[in-house]
Amino acid sequence: MSIILCLLLLLLVTIVFTKKFQTSKINLPPGPQKLPIIGNLHNLDGLLHICLQKLSKTYGPVMKLHFGFVPIVIVSSNKAAEEVLKTHDLDCCSRPETIATKKISYNFKDIGFAPYGEEWRALRKLAVIELFSLKKLNSFRYIREEENDLLVKKLSEASQKQSPVNLKKALFTLVASIICRLAFGQNLHESKFIDEDGMEELASRSEKLQAKFAFSNFFPGGWIVDRITGQSKSLEGLFSELDDFFNQVLDDHLKQGRSVLESPDVVDVMIDMMNKQGGDGSFKLTTDHIKGIISDIFLAGVNTSATTILWAMTELMRNPSVMKKVQDEVRTVLGESRERITEEDLNQLNYFKLVIKETFRLHPTAPLLLPRETMSPIKVQGYDIPKKTQIMINVYAIARDPKLWENPDEFNPERFSDSSVDYRGLNFELLPFGSGRRICPGMTMGIAMVELGLLNLLYFFDWVLPEGTTVKDIDMEEEGAVIISKKAPLELVPICPR
Repeated sequence: MSIILCLLLLLLVTIVFTKKFQTSKINLPPGPQKLPIIGNLHNLDGLLHICLQKLSKTYGPVMKLHFGFVPIVIVSSNKAAEEVLKTHDLDCCSRPETIATKKISYNFKDIGFAPYGEEWRALRKLAVIELFSLKKLNSFRYIREEENDLLVKKLSEASQKQSPVNLKKALFTLVASIICRLAFGQNLHESKFIDEDGMEELASRSEKLQAKFAFSNFFPGGWIVDRITGQSKSLEGLFSELDDFFNQVLDDHLKQGRSVLESPDVVDVMIDMMNKQGGDGSFKLTTDHIKGIISDIFLAGVNTSATTILWAMTELMRNPSVMKKVQDEVRTVLGESRERITEEDLNQLNYFKLVIKETFRLHPTAPLLLPRETMSPIKVQGYDIPKKTQIMINVYAIARDPKLWENPDEFNPERFSDSSVDYRGLNFELLPFGSGRRICPGMTMGIAMVELGLLNLLYFFDWVLPEGTTVKDIDMEEEGAVIISKKAPLELVPICPR
């Protein structure tokens, strides 16, 4: 018996020393000293993207942290981001599993949070070819234009009364209305089971819940603590509300006698594909897949576009010379007597496009994108990144890197005048939508909503702050977890210039 114990002890010591020897041979990225059990959680304070930006100034553009027991590598330079998103794209294009993402994605039956594999590739192909193609984008143009016309009408009424408008709320309604029509086939202004206040509140709660710390994501047995703290119950309650909403969307599409429009909405397309599936062994679309994609569109599509337009207006109000220049271009090129704006008008505007680009640079709505997870060991900037390591790309830090941008914290659209840098995933200095296989599939749709929404605001109205407030009173504080938005509303008075 004692011999067996000695052999077991010898085996244990051998394993420990072998592991230690192997680890010493690995050139891991630098990072702050971790503590037992909690890792580097004590180093985190405030909004994560800003905290990680500050830490990277000390430890470098490729930095390793531990969130509890989970190893995470933070990338904060364009060259390191290019290695991850281009050179090693296939090796690290999976997603880590979290308790919240598993729930809201219907056990990873979506596009955004699903791990890399055959099922994700099939869904991604569906999205690119059927749901967010250029043809589909153009077929929904009339919806985007009609909802912007309605916004202009409401703002004109406020203009006549000289009353301040909560632009944050107005823009959420605009984008939510567009999303509901093109994705869910529901008119937000007439729907029997969707109302704009309820939708806004549900989206807000979803974002705030993701911001809350879940022990089960970082500690073995952490689900026990989540249950005690009420985190699990909150997640279940939120998911129940989301699921009820998505079921109503599906039920509405499946009811007898419903007529499909000439340009079927996203849910119609998926239901039609599900009904036409053959009996072979290929990927099968299910109702959970449909609800997973609806969840992606709802939780990511609405807040991101509305937030970007809001940040653009915020920066323009803080920079009146830029506001004047862009409005002069818009009104000179398009003429001053237009009754409505169309998406064709966007092709004629140069400086306006620079304003959009600068907004994406300073205020990426997902400053850390969605985390990736390595499927095999890789090297980034000479450092070894083991398998099953999470990688966060801090696109916020890259877009404010003084080595890449002159006066990076200033809102200056002119910086792009003679620059070929764009935001569609090919230039790693500017990555608001990500890059590679995991680039945002709804990017083109999002850009179209941002551009047309901002153009209508700038063409039809001049904007002033409410009486008694100045530019210095504009609050720039951010809030959120995955999606970062402006915390305080932006109250402005619209004025019809003619």
